[in-house]
Amino acid sequence: MNFTITGHHVEVTPALHDYVTEKVERVLRHFDHATSAQIILRVERNTHKAEVTVHVKGKDFFAEATDPADLYAAIDAMIDKLDRQVRKHKEIVTNHHQPAAPAAQGE
Repeated sequence: MNFTITGHHVEVTPALHDYVTEKVERVLRHFDHATSAQIILRVERNTHKAEVTVHVKGKDFFAEATDPADLYAAIDAMIDKLDRQVRKHKEIVTNHHQPAAPAAQGE
């Protein structure tokens, strides 16, 4: 899995890099088909914004969140949104509503 973490008007410190990487890996642990993730952290005026784009085979997931005071809170909200999307996609992919196979009769 390739992670690209960039910062716009904010320096991506090693602690911030490790925090984001750990959170994204925890979400994508449920889904094995992810190939890359691009994370953008921004500070615009007095708003902290976090965005993530995850590329999987056949689909891309995008989530963003803002927080007026804390970048870590924006990251946590973004991860919650991404987690909901990944779980919903996983439910769709693994369809549990398939009809049961007919029982084999021994003749």
